[in-house]
Amino acid sequence: MKTSVAILALLSASANGFAPTKAGVKVNTALNAEDVPLANGSMSFNRVCREWRCKFEGNKSDSESLEAIAKTVDEFLPQIKSISEGITVNRLVCGGCLDFKLMMTVPLADFGAWEEGGHAPESEFLEKIKAIEGVSQVETQTITNMVL
Repeated sequence: MKTSVAILALLSASANGFAPTKAGVKVNTALNAEDVPLANGSMSFNRVCREWRCKFEGNKSDSESLEAIAKTVDEFLPQIKSISEGITVNRLVCGGCLDFKLMMTVPLADFGAWEEGGHAPESEFLEKIKAIEGVSQVETQTITNMVL
């Protein structure tokens, strides 16, 4: 029981950036299946996404940098999918603005431990794509991601 309470406390602390701050709004600190309210209760979330993104060079149909990014994704995908049983992984490519994004969305209850572990394998993945010629603006972002 003490272990469960400690885990809940850690998860609560890591997810506080998403908790509402307005007085009178109920904050979900238990991090169970209940949704966390946002925007005065007009929306909520129970899944958190970590996005890894960058710019690539060339035409989307024959870009060598985009091809190298794809190979890196293939290399890391088994490790990424092992983060959580509830993970969804989405790849987004915009040929117009040359954006590449990899979005990993996990249940809120799994996010805290992943965050505490540095979002592994994030650092290794990002270092590998930074070394690809034609890749620039490598960034990350944590956001909520809900299917409506």
